[in-house]
Amino acid sequence: MSPFDGTTMATYVAACFALVLVPGPAQALVLVRTANGGRRAGVLTTLGLSVGTLVHTAAAAIGLSALLAGSAVAFSVLKYLGAAYLVHLAWRAWQDGSRPLAAAPPEPPGSKVFTSAVLAGVLNPKTALFFLAFLPQFVHPERGWVVLQFLVLGLVLAVVGVLTDCVLSVAAGALTARLNRNHRFHQWRQRVTATVFLALGVRLALTEQS
Repeated sequence: MSPFDGTTMATYVAACFALVLVPGPAQALVLVRTANGGRRAGVLTTLGLSVGTLVHTAAAAIGLSALLAGSAVAFSVLKYLGAAYLVHLAWRAWQDGSRPLAAAPPEPPGSKVFTSAVLAGVLNPKTALFFLAFLPQFVHPERGWVVLQFLVLGLVLAVVGVLTDCVLSVAAGALTARLNRNHRFHQWRQRVTATVFLALGVRLALTEQS
């Protein structure tokens, strides 16, 4: 027996597109990284966030998300680690914007951009709780292979996210490619980047367990 019927999968894919097309923290992070490092940085950020999606999917499948939902301490530790990491990124971006363009550090290597996005995606307990609430609606234990169903659903969501956010990265990269050597644009860009990271960090720190 197939783990999914056509109606369930079609409904799920439609729900995935509806979710990823709503502007949120992930899209803000992709836009910021694209403005800083171009299309490649935006695509790598998208891929990193999608790895975070798969991590949360696996966590939901094996029950770690349920632990976060039931433990205020675990939830708080994870959210404050994530908030501290985002504030750290904000501080670095603000410092970079204070330097002359010639003295600005080079853009981070692709591996660092990717890893940063993975951490930003994983260190968000609200995402874990969302997956715990969202994915089980499309899982049918009577069809067997529950863990496999979770993983397939997470992979589908990750693919949808990559496709839509890559389009966003390409569009944003085309708009900023010609401006990146301008000092005033560089300074403004880094200030905006720092503000976005700080806002995301504060938002995460103030997130309540529900």
